[in-house]
Amino acid sequence: MAKNAGFCFGVENAIDTTIESLENKKNVYSLGPLIHNDQVVEYLETKGLKVIDSPLDLENKNLIIRSHGVPLSVYDVSESRGNNVIDCTCPFVRNLQKKTKSCYEKGNNIIIIGDKNHPEIIGINGWCENKANIVNSIEDVHRLKPMDSACVVVQTTMIEEKFERIVTELKKYIKDLKVFNTICQATKERQNSCEEVSKLVDAMIVIGGKKSSNTKKLAEISRENCKNVFHIEEADEIDIDNIKKFNKIGITAGASTPDWIINEVIGRLEKSN
Repeated sequence: MAKNAGFCFGVENAIDTTIESLENKKNVYSLGPLIHNDQVVEYLETKGLKVIDSPLDLENKNLIIRSHGVPLSVYDVSESRGNNVIDCTCPFVRNLQKKTKSCYEKGNNIIIIGDKNHPEIIGINGWCENKANIVNSIEDVHRLKPMDSACVVVQTTMIEEKFERIVTELKKYIKDLKVFNTICQATKERQNSCEEVSKLVDAMIVIGGKKSSNTKKLAEISRENCKNVFHIEEADEIDIDNIKKFNKIGITAGASTPDWIINEVIGRLEKSN
């Protein structure tokens, strides 16, 4: 079992705050899924949480901002419609938002390293009037418009080595480059633990949402060190007959994966012995 796996502080705080809100308030909604884990989202829905796609869909209700964060405009729209905003933005994401806003207000070009379609990156771009240059590969760097200077920030769940490769390439084209490594500590710890375990085992099981960025990156790291990697969301996805072929099995889990799912996976493996 990887030393660092499962819920991070930001996710745990978002879930605890949401449960507390559901217990003490009526009409509680989240803007998009609270976290990228379908099982947890379904559990919260049984408790009364409703998911909406736009702040324009809500009026005079309680609106939870999920851990991934949102564009600045969402706060203005929500409050103008009389909604009570319950902000569960991860502290590391909030730091990234503030850094982006500060650099932009000083007149800097902004480069965000990350997935342009991920809600965290969509949110960050909304803190610099959606004028950021978003890159996620060396090829994206080559397509950038010419610029003499820029501030660089990075998606909190990015793999460190990929971040460093892209920054190295950026430095070839931009003379004055201010680089801020905004990868969160919990992400680094999980990736390092995953790397260590994946080098020691015959097969690696990565537990977490298929849409979870940090979980997909754990699977990617595992594949670099282990030939047999299985990315699952729930215990019943494990093919016991197949997994029995391996002598030593490693387990890790994304930052949005609850302990009860991890324990179910471990229990299923133990019963197969």
